Amino acid sequence: MKTISAEELDRLFDEGEEGVLQYFNLTTARRPNLEPVELTVTVMLGTKLRLERQAKELGVSVDSLLEDWLREKLDEASPSAAE
Repeated sequence: MKTISAEELDRLFDEGEEGVLQYFNLTTARRPNLEPVELTVTVMLGTKLRLERQAKELGVSVDSLLEDWLREKLDEASPSAAE
């Protein structure tokens, strides 16, 4: 793996240069805040049924649907809140 300064890497990336991955150790690279956590939400039965119907129509799980919708709302409210 080659070494490079953060400033130089930023410049190469911003300029759309190919091959920036050569500067990363992909066996240990991680993206922060992406580990799953459990969240319990209490909703009315009608809401649950509507969520299940919508998820089925889209071919996704209710969990995936809720995560996508929550992420969209957070991004609308404040893009940095999603990080």
